[in-house]
Amino acid sequence: MLSFKKVELSDKPLIKPFLDQQNYRASEFCFTNLCCWEIKYQTEFTIDNDWLLIRFKDDENNTSYLKPLGKGDLKRAITTLIDDSSQFDTPFQLRSVTPQMWNEIEMAMPGAFRKTSDRKLFDYIYTSDKLIYLKGRKLQSKRNYVNRFKKKYDWSYKSLTGRPDLVKECKQMLEKWMEEKGEDKDLSLRFDHYATRMMLDNFEYLELRGGVICIEGQMIAFSIGSKLTEDTLDVHVEKAMSEDVPEAYAVINQQFVEHEASDFTYINREEDMGLKSLRKAKLSYRPDILLEKYILRLKSK
Repeated sequence: MLSFKKVELSDKPLIKPFLDQQNYRASEFCFTNLCCWEIKYQTEFTIDNDWLLIRFKDDENNTSYLKPLGKGDLKRAITTLIDDSSQFDTPFQLRSVTPQMWNEIEMAMPGAFRKTSDRKLFDYIYTSDKLIYLKGRKLQSKRNYVNRFKKKYDWSYKSLTGRPDLVKECKQMLEKWMEEKGEDKDLSLRFDHYATRMMLDNFEYLELRGGVICIEGQMIAFSIGSKLTEDTLDVHVEKAMSEDVPEAYAVINQQFVEHEASDFTYINREEDMGLKSLRKAKLSYRPDILLEKYILRLKSK
């Protein structure tokens, strides 16, 4: 039987080399997400025969697995996971499987799995140029929002890199944001709060990039991201006091990419979790890639 352990900050040197080898651009394959959201998904890992194996609980509290990462016999790695799943009451399932992963699994185990689309986990991926310049008629409203903000306020953008004082201010803004959103009434917000605090508390260790927007010296928005693949940055957190400043989200989105991520070709703004308002907002930026995700289950014999 495999010996899994929960993902912790100290596991970064073990896990990150495997993550650095892949180019799936899927937000699940990022150490910051694996570690900071462990409290919600009970994420565990083990390394077996030079394969990184990841086990977690899905939103229905069923045991699930990510596609193994490594080199060599993929069929053997997946079969190892199937054997591990036999101790649980739920059928074996691989989640967050992208089309590229599906092709690799099909080559290794032809016809073994059936796939089901998992729309709420599709990642929204944009070119960095699109988010910086907001060109074209379809993004005119976004451009207008940003331009209106710039004319209306005495504002500034500041990078979080090497600025522990600003990181501390982000924590203070986060607490205010959570109070306004009613953290005590929403369990998902409490998980979000924990994950965001963990990122801020370990900003340098997690190799994060971040930036803030201030109006007359007062912070009204911040964003945090990290390298996902060689050409893609993952945006983990974006918070704004939008009730006070309606344009705040549009501005931090644009400014963060311009100042912290222009050296990446793509920006992954992660999934919409099935929330209609979030889906509408992310679609409004016209994603260049809507990265499909599947659930794979074994076909009945």
